[in-house]
Amino acid sequence: MEDPPRPLKVSIVGAGIGGLTAALSLRKNGHHTRIFEVSQIKTEIGAGVALQPNALRVLQHLGLPRDNLKGRNFDGIVMFDGKTGDGTVGPWLVPEPEPECRGLNCHRSDLHDELKRLAIGDGEGPPAQLHLGTQVVSCDPDTGTITLEGGEIVHADVIIGADGIHSTLRTSILDHPVKAPLVGLSCFRCLLDPADLSTIPDLEWLTDGIHGARSVAWRGGPMRNLFIYYVRNSTLINVVAYFMDPDQDKLDWAPTATKEELIEQFSDYHPKFLRLFDLPLVGPVLKWQLKAVPLLPTWIRGHAALLGDAAHATLPFLGQGAAMAIEEAGTLGTLLPLGTAREDVPARLEAYQTLRKERGEFVNTESVAQAMVPEKRGFYLRSPEMQALLQEHDTIKVAQDYFDAHFDAKMEI
Repeated sequence: MEDPPRPLKVSIVGAGIGGLTAALSLRKNGHHTRIFEVSQIKTEIGAGVALQPNALRVLQHLGLPRDNLKGRNFDGIVMFDGKTGDGTVGPWLVPEPEPECRGLNCHRSDLHDELKRLAIGDGEGPPAQLHLGTQVVSCDPDTGTITLEGGEIVHADVIIGADGIHSTLRTSILDHPVKAPLVGLSCFRCLLDPADLSTIPDLEWLTDGIHGARSVAWRGGPMRNLFIYYVRNSTLINVVAYFMDPDQDKLDWAPTATKEELIEQFSDYHPKFLRLFDLPLVGPVLKWQLKAVPLLPTWIRGHAALLGDAAHATLPFLGQGAAMAIEEAGTLGTLLPLGTAREDVPARLEAYQTLRKERGEFVNTESVAQAMVPEKRGFYLRSPEMQALLQEHDTIKVAQDYFDAHFDAKMEI
C-alpha cells in the first residue's frame, strides 16, 4: 500500500489580498499553510478595488461566491472632461465575459474578509494558520527558513513573500534592498454616503449610462483625475483623486487630509463635479504618495518567491494591481498540487516566474506610462488589444496547461 502524498509546509509573509489568496489556493491542495502578518489587526485600507474578469476567473475557481463581495458591475468607464463637463461612454471593447466573471467594483475589506474566511475558516483542506502581530525579519530562501523578530526560525518547503511594497522577502531573495521611489503623484481617497444623492442637483452624471466607474480628467497640463465608483451594494461611493504633488518631500507631508483640501486641489473643475462633495464623508480622507517598484532581476530563489506588490507594486491606472496578485496566487496553487515533493519546489517556482514575470512587469510599466506619459493617458480604454490581453487571460488554464506539459508525466513516474 502506497503512503498518501505528503502536504507541503508553506510560509506566507503578509496577510493582504495576495497572501490570503495564495493561502486559499494552497489550502485547497491540502498543504499546511502559515501566514505571518506584522499588523496586530490586519485590515484593508483604500476602500475600493476594481476586479476585472481575469481576476474573477481565479476567484471563481477558488470558490469565492461573487455575491459575497457586495460589488457593483464594472462594464466600462464614463469619461468626463473636468473643465467642460462633457462625457463619453467607454464600454469595454472586448466581448462580454461569462456572467460570473463580469467585472466588479467592490470594497477592499469585503474582498479581504471573504478571502480570510475561506483561507482560515471551515472548508476544503487544512485551514491556514494566521499569526497576527508577527514580524518576519529575514529569510533564507535556499534552506527554506524565515526568522521571526523574537529569534524563532520557521522551516518550510515553500516561502511566499506577499509582504507588499516594503517587502522584507524581496531583500532576502535579491540579497540587497530595492526601494520603490516616489513618482511625484499623490492621491486623496475617501468614501461618501450616497443616501441623499437625489436631493443634490447636477449629479445625474454619477448614475446615467453604463454600470462602472466615472473618470473626470483635466485635459492638458499636469495629471489630475477623479475616479469614482459605487461599492458595498451601492451604499458607498469610492473616490480616488489623483494629482501631481510637488510637496511629497516636505517634512510636514501628512497621510490624512480634509475634504476642503481635496476640493481645493480640484477647485477649477466644472461645478457639477464638485457637487459630489456635498455628500457626507464616511470615515477620513486619506492621502497616499504613489510609488512603483523598479523591475527586478528575479522574483524567485530556492524555495522562496515574491507575489503581488512585493514583486511589482505599481500605479493603479490599469486597475490590475490586485488582479496580478490574485493571478499569481492561482498560478502557485496550480503548479504546487498535493504530491509535490520538497525537492521539486525550486523547479516549480522557476515555472511560476516563467508564467508570471513578463505579465506582471507589463502591468507595472504600462500603469506608470499611462499616468506619466501624456499621450498614453487613457490608452487602456481605447485599446481592445490591451483589454483582451489583460481581461481575457485565463490564469488557471494557462498554468494547468504548462504544468501538464512540463511536470504531470514526471509526477506519475
